[in-house]
Amino acid sequence: MQHPGAEGLAAVSLRKVAAALEVGPMRLYGYIATKDELLDLMVDAVYAEIRPVGDNWREVLRSLAETTRQAAHRHEWFADLIGGRPQLGPHAMARGEAVVAAMGCLDVDMVMPVSDAVNAYVVGAIRREITEQRAERATGMDKRQWQATFGPYLERAFATGRYPALATVIRDAAHLDADRTFRIGLEFLLDGIEARISE
Repeated sequence: MQHPGAEGLAAVSLRKVAAALEVGPMRLYGYIATKDELLDLMVDAVYAEIRPVGDNWREVLRSLAETTRQAAHRHEWFADLIGGRPQLGPHAMARGEAVVAAMGCLDVDMVMPVSDAVNAYVVGAIRREITEQRAERATGMDKRQWQATFGPYLERAFATGRYPALATVIRDAAHLDADRTFRIGLEFLLDGIEARISE
């Protein structure tokens, strides 16, 4: 299912899927019993697009992060369904196998904490980006328009002198786009993992 529609995941139903496939809903009930099963199948279909590759654990984890992010931007609804309970579909498990196999050089007790740390970073970053995109659509304001609208408020707040560190960062720091922000944060995380496992 490419796009669940403007109404979002709440509007996804077996009946609507059956209509899109031009079959009777009873035909689907022979394969899928509940909406949760349908959502699990949708998520697993997206996991088929996430094929991490690389010659070492760091490259594979970087590839995992980047391909997961790309998939979420292709299927925005995916951001609402990842990060919860483990996915056990065949594509999700194949993705997990590729990641764990790449970390074979690590102590077995480190594999899940490392994988979970990268997944937590990716899920958080994806949800932030998707939330910003949704807010832009809902308000009709892109980032520059939002900054122009709320800039005067921030200047008044900074003029009070109560937020000097924040004012410095907002005024003087480089404002990176989402791609660079994601990649820099990911490299910070991978550097920390590498330092920890090298101890």
